[in-house]
Amino acid sequence: MTKSTILVVEDEEAIRAMLLLVLEQAGFTAYAAGDAREAQAVLDQTPVDLILLDWMLPGISGAEWGRRLRKETAYQDLPIILLTARGEEEDKVRGFDVGVDDYMTKPFSPKELIARIRAVLRRSGKLSDAGQIVLGDMMLDAEQHRLSIGERQLEVSPTEFRLIQFFMTHPDKVYTRTQLLDQVWGRSVYIEERTVDVHIRRLRKILAEYGREELLQTVRGFGYRFSLTA
Repeated sequence: MTKSTILVVEDEEAIRAMLLLVLEQAGFTAYAAGDAREAQAVLDQTPVDLILLDWMLPGISGAEWGRRLRKETAYQDLPIILLTARGEEEDKVRGFDVGVDDYMTKPFSPKELIARIRAVLRRSGKLSDAGQIVLGDMMLDAEQHRLSIGERQLEVSPTEFRLIQFFMTHPDKVYTRTQLLDQVWGRSVYIEERTVDVHIRRLRKILAEYGREELLQTVRGFGYRFSLTA
């Protein structure tokens, strides 16, 4: 099953290490950055499902970076949870004005943090209690390892299932072959980039049997995108 990916942006090393440990123990894939510049570099290379963003960062503040992200089309819908030591009601209002999805005041319990993350991911459509992802008439059930269009079940290999699962949890976004290899196959496995092309062709052939091959789109010079719209 493809894990949800969380980017932790926190300048205090001890807190950053604690958050990474908590997230990994909860089953998430986690990346870390110490400031907005490092965080942007991660985003440029790695698709993430949610950002844990500290308010007070060196250089550009977390609040300001979050505000900038919301102005970019690619990140307008990316869930953000703001972490801060500020506890006053006025500061919370300012946090939501930035466009964040939730707000947590330090100190907080790891259990509450994970619960908040899962709630935000569910609201954003990236996580469901039943392990199901639904896009249009397509439904993927991660727990039962089933992929269907309407009432018809598609027969796909385990690798193709992971690939379509990743695409369905990140619709309308373009990913390079390298990004897909990292997210679906894993960074510890060496596989040639053309392997991605092979599995894309297989998935398209399967989808074509149901008249849906247009869902997997090639973006020339960049990579691939999964979208319900042409």
